Amino acid sequence: QVHLVESGGGLVQPGGSLRLSCAAVGRGFEIYTMGWYRQAPGKERELVASTTSGGSTNYADSVKGRFTISRENAKNTVNLQMNSMKSEDTAVYYCNAEAVALGSLPRNYWGPGTQVTVSS
Repeated sequence: QVHLVESGGGLVQPGGSLRLSCAAVGRGFEIYTMGWYRQAPGKERELVASTTSGGSTNYADSVKGRFTISRENAKNTVNLQMNSMKSEDTAVYYCNAEAVALGSLPRNYWGPGTQVTVSS
């Protein structure tokens, strides 16, 4: 099994910055895609940013130019640098990973979620 460990959430003022990190922990697996989703109260969960093992990236329109996703393949870790943050960024952020183990099929894994609050 793959366990996703999240860190970096917290409270920040508008215009400030936060960095989220997520590490995939386990044995005998390969990560295909890692990324971050978020869900605000009363709203559906949405993709924030993702990156593939080949290095391609995908961003939600609302965060383009402000957020940057990066990956450390040797550590099975993905980072999300969030700059120029807005109140609209307030949500619970969830790490996501698509992984496959030897002799198995790809599976989707989720972290427990970390709260990000942007407020003055």
